[in-house]
Amino acid sequence: MKYLLQLYGNTTREQFEAMSEEQRRALYSQWAAIREAPGITPGHELAPPSSATTVRVQDGRTLTTDGPFPETKEALGGYFILEAENLDAAIELAAQVPTAAGGGAVEVRPIVER
Repeated sequence: MKYLLQLYGNTTREQFEAMSEEQRRALYSQWAAIREAPGITPGHELAPPSSATTVRVQDGRTLTTDGPFPETKEALGGYFILEAENLDAAIELAAQVPTAAGGGAVEVRPIVER
């Protein structure tokens, strides 16, 4: 079964830059282990929410809003695709994603394959 692991976090660039070199190396090592885990297809890191454009269609007109529509402390920061035996295996890997332990969350969602 394939799962989408959506990474929601609130770490800012300033917080990352305030880390010691040792903390950064440890973080890079954790991310490398996730990227190399069996069944993982790396996704992409996303630009900050402030760079987003929200699109809606109302009465046949395209409406755009700068940034994300909802106010949120945690924003989608990236994703992975994981092929795992079952949900328990997907949760086990999601728990190893640094975002989950760093004050953020990892949403695990099955991918519908037809």
